[in-house]
Order: sequence, then structure tokens, then C-alpha cells
Amino acid sequence: MDDLSRIVHSVRLVDGGTETPDAWIRVVAGRVAASGTGDAWRGLDADEVVDAREVAGDAALLTPGFVDLHGHGGGGRAHEEGRDAILAARALHLAHGTTRAVVSLVAGSPADLQTRLGVIADLAETDASVLGAHLEGPFLDPGHHGAHDPALLVHPTPDAIEALIAAARGSLVQVTLAPELPGGLDAIARLTAAGVVVAVGHTSADADLTRDAFEAGATLVTHAFNAMPGLHHRAPGPVGAATGDPRVTIEVIADGVHVHPDVIRILFAAAPARIALVTDAMAAAGATDGTYRLGSLSVTVQAGVARLPDGTIAGSTLTQDAALRTAVAAGVALPDAVTALTSTPARTIGRPELGSLAVGAVADAVLLDADLQVRRVFAGTV
Repeated sequence: MDDLSRIVHSVRLVDGGTETPDAWIRVVAGRVAASGTGDAWRGLDADEVVDAREVAGDAALLTPGFVDLHGHGGGGRAHEEGRDAILAARALHLAHGTTRAVVSLVAGSPADLQTRLGVIADLAETDASVLGAHLEGPFLDPGHHGAHDPALLVHPTPDAIEALIAAARGSLVQVTLAPELPGGLDAIARLTAAGVVVAVGHTSADADLTRDAFEAGATLVTHAFNAMPGLHHRAPGPVGAATGDPRVTIEVIADGVHVHPDVIRILFAAAPARIALVTDAMAAAGATDGTYRLGSLSVTVQAGVARLPDGTIAGSTLTQDAALRTAVAAGVALPDAVTALTSTPARTIGRPELGSLAVGAVADAVLLDADLQVRRVFAGTV
């Protein structure tokens, strides 16, 4: 991250659900200070002037920086390994356009989770790219445990909830929770009262119970269709309930493995501006095939697909720029796909200053070429 004043010009600006040709932005002190089209940028002061055509070609496009609500590692490192591993994973994903991320943890023992939350809290105080923590476990349905050790799953008791909130010291952004667990709905209410976003996931809940969870305060669905009942024409399940509730954001892993591209396109149509493209990336993102650890479990990655020994998908090797390409190839309009990487996830966690290049917004930005390959990443300092 840097605090240079900068002008980036001659781009197709994709932001706020629209495309603006021949656009420019001016950045001062880490925020967008001005924007426009044509040559109006000439004569404005800046430490650096970037002609986007020289970096990314004549069809260069600029988007806000990507925001990832759900990822477990990258660059060969898992978040559970500690501070240096989290920073290594952040560096990998930053190079692919993810300028801000929530640091996800898999299920662990109470003591381990409290220690790991403390590490993330420390990082969030010093590294603006770390938005806080996401506990994907331990409050999950054992029948839908996915790549979480079922021996480490517990019920969301008040004491367990309070201990984790305290350990995070204000940095707990999101918790995935199965609402059918004993105390589940009460736990949703307690977490949301503490300012934590609650996601329905790793669950056996039907549509009715999912709606009860939304009424209790849940506003997110963890990786739609994965580790939950599917969308059946007589049993719509969590995804069916979520598409009908304008308060709810739906996570999608757009790697072409977790969700078929046709279904990705259908979800975008069913819940406009309420899809958040997430990576759910594990350590092998940006690394080679091989054997890795995901929490206490061993994961084998072959041809970029991570699986447990029983064949269960265990996270992904996705980066958010690849998710953008997958969504667009599936038939999602480019502005809608960009929204799902930027303003929607930022809004979902109450960070509206992110995910936008409007004047006054934090100046995180991604410069891409015509093939949606990242050519440069700009990260604001705030």
C-alpha cells in the first residue's frame, strides 16, 4: 500500500454497476479525490500519472479493489499457521486483485480458535488489508461438516459465543452457523447484537428454518449450494429462501467446480446485486498440486481441485480475478460480476467506503486487460 497521489487515465471504468469509457480517477491520500472522462485530468497535480493503455492495452479497464469475505489461505500457507502465513496468503491474493479480505478459520478447539482470533485482531490493527476474522466453524452441522473436522464441532452456547467475541477484540466480522443446532437462533441474535455478520451455512436447515435465521439477524449464506440442502422444486432450501430476501447476500465460489457456471448465471439473475463472489481458497491457491493441511485435516490437490481422502471438496485454489473470468464466461454481465467482487461484499460487512471508486471512497483499484487478467493493483492506505 502507498500514499502517492496518482492519476490513472484512459480506462474503461467499471464501478457501481456501470461502465464508463475513456475515464480517469485522481487519488490523494489514499482516497479518490476526483474522476471524470476525456482529458480533464490534464493539468492536475499527481506524483504519478498512469496511462492505462501502456500497462493493460487499449481495452484497459479499471475496477474497485476486490473484497473477499471468505478465504483460508494461499501461496502455500494456511491461516491457521499464524501471522506470517496470513501475510503470505494476503500477498498472493493481493497480486490477483484482492485488496481487502476477511481472514477465515476452519473449526478448531476453543483454545486454538481464541489464540488465532487474537493473531488476526493484532494484524487488523496494523494491516488495513485485513478486515478481521471469519469463523467458518465450529458451529456447524456434523452431517454437513465439509472440510471441517467433525470432532471439533460444537453447539453455539452463550459461553462459547462470548469467549470468541472477547478473544477477537472487536475484529470478528463474520460467523458461519447452522441455525438448527441447539441455541442456534439465540446465538444469531447475540452475534448480530455484537456487530457480527452471521451466515447460514454447513447446515441441514430447510427454507422455513433458514427464514427464521434471517428473522433472527442472519444476512449471509456461506458458499451457496455447498454443504447444505440443494434447490429442489418442492424443497427450496437455504438458497431458495435467500433469493427471496432482499436483506441477504449469497456467497458463490465461481471456480467451475463448486457450482456449475449455468447455476452461477441463474443465481445472479435471481438475486441482483446480492451475490458475493468468494474464493474459499485454501493454502494451494497460487501454489502447486500436492498435499496440504486444512485445519486438522489432510487435503490433496490435483489439477487445482482440493479434496479430502473421501472425495469431499475442501476449499478451492481460486483467486478473485479467476472468479471474475468464470462469472463473465458463464454469461454474467461484466458490471454485475464486478459488483459481486466489490461493493456487494463491502456493503455486506458494513464497509461502504470500500468496493467503490466514487469520489471519497478508499482508492483500492485493479487494472485489467481485455482478457480480464490483472496488470496492476493499487491499494489505498486507509
